[in-house]
Amino acid sequence: MKVQAIIALKADFPLPVLLQVAGLARSTFFYHQARLQAPDPKEALKAAVTEIFKKNHGRYGHRRIHTELAKQGWTIAKKTVLKLMRSLRLVCKVRRRKRYNSYQGGQGAVAPNLLNREFNADAPDQKWVTDVTEFSVGDRKLYLSPVMDLFDRQIISYTLGRSPNLELTNTSLRMALKTLLGGQKPLVHSDQGFQYQHLSWRHLLQGAGAVQSMSHKGNCYDNAVMENFFGHLKEELFHHVRFLNTEALEAALHEYIHWYNNERISTKLKGLSPVQYRAQALAA
Repeated sequence: MKVQAIIALKADFPLPVLLQVAGLARSTFFYHQARLQAPDPKEALKAAVTEIFKKNHGRYGHRRIHTELAKQGWTIAKKTVLKLMRSLRLVCKVRRRKRYNSYQGGQGAVAPNLLNREFNADAPDQKWVTDVTEFSVGDRKLYLSPVMDLFDRQIISYTLGRSPNLELTNTSLRMALKTLLGGQKPLVHSDQGFQYQHLSWRHLLQGAGAVQSMSHKGNCYDNAVMENFFGHLKEELFHHVRFLNTEALEAALHEYIHWYNNERISTKLKGLSPVQYRAQALAA
């Protein structure tokens, strides 16, 4: 901006000369100089936006930051938050779509799609979804097998391993089943991966009285909520950090899932985190 250039140079050069070179009237220069030197009326708001953005590791876009600002008592439009973030160069991390496909052809029993894309639940432990996703760190791979409760989208159990084998998925299911109270028999939905067709998986479900459901072959939309979680995890963590080894990635995944469950707000959960939403629902 011409005015800013003149302000920077006027200590070394006569002001009339600078104004003549810039083609600015004297009154115009002093008007804009006064505006630049006036205190920013949005300074406190910008500080609040920046604090929320940094506190949440750059993982919040303008909608979630708007929700957090409302909790703090700010009355502001979402578009204004978006404009402020752009002016502050606060850019939410962008999703890249890449997923591990656990389907390896028919190797066991296939269950019907009982979930049928009904992704809402009236109470905890009615409907669970699960899947496996893959991470590459150099020439090594790490696999994550979480179990999510569709009531509050909370990750109720998960396992990490170097192979997408039966032990990986069965362990996460065992951990989830241990959280059940008496009489709870959730519907457990997955894709048609070989792990979920295996007899050991079906025995675990049968032993707990749980009901098995599977997506149609090759249809990721039948398990869209879990796909969405993997997308957020990778856009908010994995694609923007260079991990030196799988041990560092493991530590980061533990931290992320704890943050996701306890702190990360969701617009679908009335601006609460999964743990906060469940606590509020159970206390009602």
